[in-house]
Amino acid sequence: MSVLDHASRIAILGYSGSGKSTLATRLASSRSLPSIHLDQVHWLPGWVERDSQEAASIVNDFLNLHDAWVIEGNYQGMAFERRLEDADAIVILDVNRLTCLHRAIRRWLSYRNTSRPDMTEGCPEKLDAEFLIWLMRKGRSHERAQRYRAISKQYREKCVIYSKDAEFRHALKSAF
Repeated sequence: MSVLDHASRIAILGYSGSGKSTLATRLASSRSLPSIHLDQVHWLPGWVERDSQEAASIVNDFLNLHDAWVIEGNYQGMAFERRLEDADAIVILDVNRLTCLHRAIRRWLSYRNTSRPDMTEGCPEKLDAEFLIWLMRKGRSHERAQRYRAISKQYREKCVIYSKDAEFRHALKSAF
């Protein structure tokens, strides 16, 4: 039995393309929980970044409004510590680069020229050089990996880490 089995406040973290949105959407749907995708908070139409204080306020308002929830995304400036503290379960998707790249390409093929459901309308799916560099290198920094390790140690009793694609697929099937 996993801590995720009966959790009603779930924070999902992980690398770009790791499956955060997919897992969040399925958990929220199967458990009838409100959810928020932090990419939708961060990005305004046209790939314009929202003011960081406004974004933090939106997430704090969401947390104040709901006793149960699913929140996916890393964004440290958006009530990060509060999300981790309040969560019953913290899921970290520590999936390898090639799996993330494969998922990002598949996502782009599915949503190119449109905004995916977990992204702000007016931000069409893209797979450009800037995003590929983020996906394969910048977004997978040593500091980020250390942060995930620190979170898994600090919140050991409520942290679940999926590092293999098979583990993730099993989680998708068994959590519902």
